[in-house]
Amino acid sequence: MTVAPTDRPTGLDALLRPRSVAVVGASRREGSIGREILRNLVALGFQGPVYPVHPDSDHVLSMRAWPTVDAIPDPVDLAVIAVPASGVLGVVEACARKGVGGVVIITAGFREIGGEGAALQDRVLEVVRHHGMRMVGPNCMGLINTAPDVRLDASFGATLPLTGGAAFASQSGALGEVVLSTARAVGLGISQFVSLGNKADVSGNDLLEFWGEDPQTRVILLYLESFGNPRRFAQVARQVTRRRGKPILAVKSGRTHQGAAAASSHTGSLAGGDRAASSLLADCGIIRCNTVGQLFDMARGFCNQPLPPGGRVAVLTNAGGPGIMATDAAVHFGLDMAPLSDDTRAAMAAVLPDEASLQNPVDMIASATPAQYRACAAALMRDPAVDALLVIFVSPVVTAPPTVARHIVLGVRDAGAEKPVLACFMGREQGDRGIAVLAEAGIPSYPFPESAAQTLAAMAGFRRWRDQEDGELVSFEVDRAGAAALLAVTRAAGRTWLSGADALALLGAYGIPVVAGRAVRTPDEAIDFAEAAGYPVVLKLDVEAIVHKSDAGGVKLDLRSPGEIKGAFWDLTESLRAAGVTAEPAFLVQRMLGGGRETIVGAVQDDTVGHLLMFGLGGVFVELMKDVSFGVHPLTDADARRMLREVKGWPLLAGYRGAAPVDVALLEQVLLRVSQLVADFPEIAEMDLNPFMIAPAGKSSAAVDARVRLAPA
Repeated sequence: MTVAPTDRPTGLDALLRPRSVAVVGASRREGSIGREILRNLVALGFQGPVYPVHPDSDHVLSMRAWPTVDAIPDPVDLAVIAVPASGVLGVVEACARKGVGGVVIITAGFREIGGEGAALQDRVLEVVRHHGMRMVGPNCMGLINTAPDVRLDASFGATLPLTGGAAFASQSGALGEVVLSTARAVGLGISQFVSLGNKADVSGNDLLEFWGEDPQTRVILLYLESFGNPRRFAQVARQVTRRRGKPILAVKSGRTHQGAAAASSHTGSLAGGDRAASSLLADCGIIRCNTVGQLFDMARGFCNQPLPPGGRVAVLTNAGGPGIMATDAAVHFGLDMAPLSDDTRAAMAAVLPDEASLQNPVDMIASATPAQYRACAAALMRDPAVDALLVIFVSPVVTAPPTVARHIVLGVRDAGAEKPVLACFMGREQGDRGIAVLAEAGIPSYPFPESAAQTLAAMAGFRRWRDQEDGELVSFEVDRAGAAALLAVTRAAGRTWLSGADALALLGAYGIPVVAGRAVRTPDEAIDFAEAAGYPVVLKLDVEAIVHKSDAGGVKLDLRSPGEIKGAFWDLTESLRAAGVTAEPAFLVQRMLGGGRETIVGAVQDDTVGHLLMFGLGGVFVELMKDVSFGVHPLTDADARRMLREVKGWPLLAGYRGAAPVDVALLEQVLLRVSQLVADFPEIAEMDLNPFMIAPAGKSSAAVDARVRLAPA
């Protein structure tokens, strides 16, 4: 927000848009952190007064110094603190008395070391919050704002950033210098940079909200080690990406996770590793980058070029091999090669030799001139079937790359189309000068076509995501009291797994169709059920110690007479004994449901993001094929539609080769009802509906088996 001249900035404005800065711990000693922060404030040209604070020096770096923050006669908006940890609390208290709006604590030795450090951080935070200040850190590198009316570099980084449109938040202070130096090396301009450190006060969520409103910031870059409050993160991120239309690119560390090995449900095992983080990022429209290098590659495209209206790309090259590389990469990353119109091909044929290829990729051959690059670039950009252009230039001896670059820029301007253009100038020295010409015009160049194609694919994907409908949360009339009673029975028995009969009853309480069945102990009870419900029936072991019944021989299908039921009881009892289970046998008898497709619906509680919902093709093949999709709770109706269509087996559900489509609307509703169930009972740690037999609309569909585990009380 813009601060009126008579008002002092508050909130994050006090941190990132201060009008005065005090450096507490400013030092004359060469190489000290306090001295480097002071030097950077001057070097970037901070647009307000800077006050060094040093207890024993009258001047630091030729600036008047003050013994304490309290002694500074003028208002102070931001204090950057670089003193030993033992002195930080006293400095923060002095800042509170002075009315300082924001503090950046560079000093380490707080919660990251535990014990007394954690207690000290809590005391500092108490002072900060009591006085309405905001704090970055402790244990951080500092922050930067390159806006012309601010010019703030309150960090100890060795690299002064270029001004630009990328805001960067990092949970790693050590990565900060690498980020700043790499950004400068690749020509990526920074709007703001914040090293979060311990995140005692200001979090990544706070910065996302702030940068979503910042007019200088075009793209937000994140290095994440954790999400903090994942629900809040998702809400804020969706506001930024969808409402504000600003892309967020993230590198999320901590990909490996051993917890899946201990999971007992199919959903739990398949959701292990990095699935939860990836699902949360995808649900927010955040583009996940595998490396910091990829982060910068994509950021240059997002910062400098418009989003493509679609996913059709044209490739213009003077070398066949790189053109093929670009085509392969484009198709691999999900782009389409644009079909060129007759008018486009005619315009290029008028300037190119007969040996040139006028199909996409367009190969102008090695003798291509700057004028031919200009004419062909303009023709391709004007083609309504082309959504984006990738220009490749391999530098021959006879053609000067800077001249080619200037003509590419002119061709793009001639077309006057709002479409992204990325380049791949291959070759060094002279090629570098051509890259500089392109960069001045906002056209990023990449050393190889694959990086450019991947960036265009990410830009097209973000455009599709941003233009999708939001979806709505749906609530159903359910028997919540009945469901609570079923969970209470399990708790009272000292168990964490619901019996199979109770798990199916729980689903029934939430309106999810389940196959008719009954918990039984004796063959006669099973026969009574079969006589009343009708043959054939299925008999299953229903013992907590048997997790996957089919693996233990715990299911008998298609039982059509009392004699077959009695034989099945004997076989299942022997299977239980062979498995070494000494618990009293318990069984579930059900009507046998024929026809339909086997699917799986599940939920699992993840430490990182909360509940994760899963859908896929079910039955015994679920973990073998792993054809599943995930969504982060709570699901909207749009999320449910997306999850169904993301699985590779979707054509089997939609109607393949003349087969009748299944009841897709019912499947979507089942996902939404499970989402409501785990919202009402967050103690559900994991659950599977496997299989959920889904038939065409109007025919019987139901959950045949279910497993539900509660978190420890």
